[in-house]
Amino acid sequence: MRARLPILAGAILAGLGLVAPAPATASTGGTADGDTHPNVAMIAFYDADGRFRCSATLISPTVLVTAAHCTDGTLGQTLVTFDSVIAEAPPSPLPVAADVTAGYTKAELEAKGYLSGTAYTHPEYSDFTDLDNWNDVGVIVLDEPVEGIAPAPVAALGAASAIKQPRKTIFTAVGYGTEVRQADSGPQKPTPMSYPLLRRYVDMPGQKITPQIIQTNGNEHDPFGTGGTCFGDSGGSLWLNGKVVAVTSYGYTDNCRYIDGYQRIDIPVVADWLAGFLAD
Repeated sequence: MRARLPILAGAILAGLGLVAPAPATASTGGTADGDTHPNVAMIAFYDADGRFRCSATLISPTVLVTAAHCTDGTLGQTLVTFDSVIAEAPPSPLPVAADVTAGYTKAELEAKGYLSGTAYTHPEYSDFTDLDNWNDVGVIVLDEPVEGIAPAPVAALGAASAIKQPRKTIFTAVGYGTEVRQADSGPQKPTPMSYPLLRRYVDMPGQKITPQIIQTNGNEHDPFGTGGTCFGDSGGSLWLNGKVVAVTSYGYTDNCRYIDGYQRIDIPVVADWLAGFLAD
């Protein structure tokens, strides 16, 4: 799965090995986003295992869509920021909860200048046990509406199903995932790095489409792509023709190369659930 990323002062923990598939992670290659996708946010939250970060996308003034593995088990409130650049180098500027066993509170996040929201997980999320009923989608409902940022448009039902040649279709993924580059020391092999921490986007050709999942070729050396997703990109948006069609879900390698998987949100089991939040 593309993994939720622990918020650390230094490098990624060596123990974050991924299995195939595993929760999603950060950008391999790609381009600094700047203001290209201002409605894509970074989220941070606590659960029983510690503090983590993911990505999410504003789809209404009060609702962000993300991955279920970025909402399931959240303690307290979720931190939300739309800043394009979080940190060029350690330490992380994100606050530590006063009570890490209870997570963030609205008051402490607002005091530090961050938005606050409540996490919800799709009731049929399979926790990566059933690819036919994956449903790796969650939402963050903000305590206050966002002002000055236009929500992202969501793809119509069945938008991805209409694609006849996935390998000739270019998708764009956006998130706050780790950069993959040669390590500063030790073996000189591509390694996911915690910093800089910023929003990036990557273009990728499709690989295959199932009733639940879109897979892409996230290889930055592909002649039709600029990279893929990695640690921290979990929950970030996959765009097709200017609309959000999926969220980042999983990857197949621990150095974020090649195949990336995205949970479709253009399917009834997801769209119907999202509609309940958007109607409020």
